[in-house]
Amino acid sequence: MSTALVVGGGPNGLTAAALLARAGLDVTLLEAADEIGGGTRTEEAILPGLLHDHCSAVHPMAVTSPAHRALDLARHGLRWRLPDIDCAHPLDDGTAGVLLRSVEDTARLLGPDGPRYRRLLEPSVRHWDALGDDVLRPLLRLPHHPLLLARFGLPTTLPPTLLARLFATERARALWAGVAAHSFRPLDQPLGSAIGLGILVAGHAAGWAVAEGGSGAIARSLADALRAHGGRIHTGVRVTHHSQLPPADVTLLALDPAQIARVYADRLPARVRDAYLRFRRGPAAFKVDLAVAGGVPWTNADARRAGTVHLGGTLAEIARAERDVNRGRMPERPFVLVGQQYLADPTRSVGDVHPVWAYAHVPYGYDGDATEAVLAQLERFAPGTRDRVLGLRTTTPARFAADNANFAGGDILTGAKTVPQLLLGPRPALDPYSTGLPGVYCCSAATPPGPGAHGMCGAGAAASALRHLGVRRSPAE
Repeated sequence: MSTALVVGGGPNGLTAAALLARAGLDVTLLEAADEIGGGTRTEEAILPGLLHDHCSAVHPMAVTSPAHRALDLARHGLRWRLPDIDCAHPLDDGTAGVLLRSVEDTARLLGPDGPRYRRLLEPSVRHWDALGDDVLRPLLRLPHHPLLLARFGLPTTLPPTLLARLFATERARALWAGVAAHSFRPLDQPLGSAIGLGILVAGHAAGWAVAEGGSGAIARSLADALRAHGGRIHTGVRVTHHSQLPPADVTLLALDPAQIARVYADRLPARVRDAYLRFRRGPAAFKVDLAVAGGVPWTNADARRAGTVHLGGTLAEIARAERDVNRGRMPERPFVLVGQQYLADPTRSVGDVHPVWAYAHVPYGYDGDATEAVLAQLERFAPGTRDRVLGLRTTTPARFAADNANFAGGDILTGAKTVPQLLLGPRPALDPYSTGLPGVYCCSAATPPGPGAHGMCGAGAAASALRHLGVRRSPAE
């Protein structure tokens, strides 16, 4: 029996390990922390019984993940829950852009911008089951559905500020800007619309879902799938040099490129090591978890029912804030994402006290305190929030990095989503997962298709590992 070693127990490492075990390999996974999950962890914080997601929280791309489908994670305990409203983007006048599950219903709420919104998204949403298999894999390869991918891909090449010109109303432009800002990139850059359009299409196809019981349930279901196929997990094992690793036929590293360059410093080809050390990092997240009595008192009624709320004001304000953080400047009004996962999953709350998850985009390595900036954005669109807060906890960029080395400098996307890195991953190569060492692969979110709990970076690397062993069938089939 062939053997596989996986280093890193986040969603990509767990997915890779479970798929390799399913393919018949003898798999061992090593995780540095005492708990698996990486960015998909959930913990009691602030008050006993109140469940807060550590990082990854809302999962439009994970619900229809081919890897999750192949592993049948529902059989391993994963349950998805959906809010009444997927996302709201409130403005200062009390109105809001609103995303519903249905493209048609969302278009109706957008008024005069509805027809253009529908034409932009509806064809790709209708074919997402087929299209998603191409979108969630490396782009520089022969697609299964080239015409569908071309139809989806053409608008993704545009900067978000240019694509926003499709819309006449500030409400629609701001709604689009908030989704596009998930990339942590300046909104005037080419290919900057790719991540935002992917989120919108996947969200309309399957919803902005949360995992029942917290995002940690995703990691637990993957671990259960791995063990069901005979795999083993060892926590508390921090790997700093390849000499620590037991021999294996294939080794998959759910590590960022800089860590791989250190672990294999004396073995990597020089060109690969240099590329990994040049890998660019992106802006950081500064997170504030809140225990809120009665929930956030949003001025806009739709925001009170939305699982995700984007706080940033107009398109121009968001573009300015994202430009600042990418230039190393802390904006006065940062873009803030708010998660109200308890609306879809009441098991996270304690009576009428609810966990509210929020983070601001801040510069890479930011060492200031953004708590007041986050609370100010909440008060701006929900006056009286401070009066309802029973307690809070912050996670600084340094704390993110200390908890997970892949999040260096607080960069929770594991790398800037520049055009080269979005398309190619850590370095130009026919196989974006290859480290240049036979049988050794990178499977972190630095590789295509990028960050999220979908596990498809792990699935892609697992497919490369199986090809190395002479198995041509994709492990996610």
